[in-house]
Amino acid sequence: MNALLEIRALGKAYGAVEALQDVSLQIRSAEVIGVCGDNGAGKSTLMRIIAGAQPQSAGELIFEGRPLRFATPRDALEAGIAAIYQDLALALEQPIYQNIFMGSELTRPGWIPGLKQLDKRAMRTQSREFLAQLGIELPTVDAPVNQLSGGQRQAVAICRALRWRARLVIMDEPTAALGVREKARVLDLIRRLRDNGVAIVLVSHNMDDVIAVTDRVAILRGGRLLGEAPTAQLDADKLSHIVMSGRMH
Repeated sequence: MNALLEIRALGKAYGAVEALQDVSLQIRSAEVIGVCGDNGAGKSTLMRIIAGAQPQSAGELIFEGRPLRFATPRDALEAGIAAIYQDLALALEQPIYQNIFMGSELTRPGWIPGLKQLDKRAMRTQSREFLAQLGIELPTVDAPVNQLSGGQRQAVAICRALRWRARLVIMDEPTAALGVREKARVLDLIRRLRDNGVAIVLVSHNMDDVIAVTDRVAILRGGRLLGEAPTAQLDADKLSHIVMSGRMH
């Protein structure tokens, strides 16, 4: 299968400090790839480069067969790459549907010629459709996000990525600070995304979650790619040992 995203010899330097060195990796559609490593391994740097939050110092990104270099996260979003960070970047006091369409609101002609107004009805309708894709049922999309559980907030953030028609979604510690039930719901959301053909990069320190939901795992150490392996060949203990020891075998 052709790669959705091909990362070629990616590097990032902060002065004399090499945060990433010669990292090459392929990410395919409809798969979940875990990215693991200890603190300082380069996970966050890799994620920010793919998401357009900062430029690489070396190497290139090939997305859907085209070389791309993002100047801003908006560039990445418009190309089809969305990042969901641990804080989710949701407006807690605003309704669910407005969070889903934040930055990409639907409009319709207004009463005054040449002026447009928000098409709230269309945004509500499409928000319910996005939630249905993920198997999420909420009484209303007009409720403020601060009334939602942690898992439901993750669903809203994922729906925002779907609104941008993202083919690749990067998720940073999506189950952190969640209880057992909510964690299971988030992992199910990730599976549903994959079943819809979306590629997911899961950055996590939780080895049990990585084993539960990924198809493949890449391990970073000291800014370099230590190696990768099919999840079927790993368990949580073995993955933890690889991360701590720095040895694939």
